[in-house]
Amino acid sequence: MVNMGIIGLGHWGPNLLRNFCNHPDVNVKAVCDKAPDKKKKITESGIKFTQNCDEITAPDNGIDAVAVVTPLATHFKIAKTALENGKHLFIEKPVAPTSAEALELIKLAKKKNLRFMVGHVFLYNAGIRFVKEQISSGELGKILYIHGQRTNLGPVRPDASALWDLAAHDVSIFNYWLDALPENSTANGSALLNPDVEDIVNATFNYPDNIKCNILASWLHPSKVRQITVVGDKKMLIWDDMSQSEPIKIFDKSIHRSEMPEQIEGTLTEFRFSIQDGQVFIPRIKQCEPLKEECNHFIDCILNDTVPLSDGVNGYHVVTALEAATESLRRNSEITEVKVAENYRS
Repeated sequence: MVNMGIIGLGHWGPNLLRNFCNHPDVNVKAVCDKAPDKKKKITESGIKFTQNCDEITAPDNGIDAVAVVTPLATHFKIAKTALENGKHLFIEKPVAPTSAEALELIKLAKKKNLRFMVGHVFLYNAGIRFVKEQISSGELGKILYIHGQRTNLGPVRPDASALWDLAAHDVSIFNYWLDALPENSTANGSALLNPDVEDIVNATFNYPDNIKCNILASWLHPSKVRQITVVGDKKMLIWDDMSQSEPIKIFDKSIHRSEMPEQIEGTLTEFRFSIQDGQVFIPRIKQCEPLKEECNHFIDCILNDTVPLSDGVNGYHVVTALEAATESLRRNSEITEVKVAENYRS
């Protein structure tokens, strides 16, 4: 059995608690939250409740692994203490407020030989994994660009911008699909509700081979949208997380420069293109709860001593991209390099 402690029962924490409690190889030993009104429900289930996270991260307390589901600003201190005291670590995205702090946690976990996993939950989504297969197999051809939209009316975060709260998901997806890291970023946005906390952000991440990945992230929007379009030179694809019945649509559509003999360079005929407008294929995607898959994966990595898919390095790569986009925001959309430490480029 893996004895677990969970720190944070806010918006997302209860979902992690439910999944870890339902895992046959997990014993949730203690839960921490600052809100005292959470105590009754927790203690009724036989789990220890505390308002002091040090009780969860303390050495020699019988807890093997800790899940950190707290505001971003608190991540580093809690995570560092947990690792120093020999706890395997699951931490919600983004892993830390800075890439320097993320690197410190990675090195500490390696030194202590502990499993370190970041909650990039969409990497455990069946639709996202299906798209990865389509891209890797060449079914879509050469990827030209990817466009994402992640919007809703709230929840408004005072501690992290829409870029860090929402677009973090899409950066992790882009990296996973392309098996690459962005080279630079440009971004613009608006802080309409809270000063210096952008609630609307439009960011572009430029990947090798001239692939541009754009994301619109907003919590000031009338409808909830979780959608990504992938455009290849053979086919195009849309992933729609809000559709239970048709999360993936593959379009047999493309545009090619016409090879008509009358084309003459330097004239209007040079720019004739042929459009392929074929059928739409809707594959059957086996539905599962991504968070359950993610929690199961974390426990499997502990029990089998394997590296998580969304390990600390994976989380670090996302933070470096978010840092570059944030710097671009502050510099009036200036192209900003994504800085990755030399030993962590892959």
